[in-house]
Amino acid sequence: MLRNHASIIFVCVLTMLVSVQPAFALSTVKKDAQTPEQLKQRIVKFGVGEKARVTIKLKSGAKLKGYIYQAGEDDFIMRDMKTDSPTTVAYSDVEQIKGKNLSTGAKIAIGVGIGAVVFLVVAAVASVVAVGALLGGG
Repeated sequence: MLRNHASIIFVCVLTMLVSVQPAFALSTVKKDAQTPEQLKQRIVKFGVGEKARVTIKLKSGAKLKGYIYQAGEDDFIMRDMKTDSPTTVAYSDVEQIKGKNLSTGAKIAIGVGIGAVVFLVVAAVASVVAVGALLGGG
């Protein structure tokens, strides 16, 4: 009887873990900036340098891929990853920005989520082992 209950609890915990995992699998930040000021704040969050890789979709329909080299008041400079050629882009010309780097808060949330999953798995295994020891001993 206890073995059946332990098995059911174990299956429930595993099912919960499988359903929670995709929520933490966020690898791409994708948002539409509504105003140039909001876009400017997002560019600042990405930072500058070769690790600040982004894909920019302009209102004209053109797409730019590269990294943010410099951010100014009214525009920013992107450099192409392959050719390293600079392109100056006005914040008002941007329709959408996508980047692959995560904010510090997102990284912390992912770490906490992974820690919680590991804790739950260890707790579930420990409870199954404890129930098995109780059943085997009596």
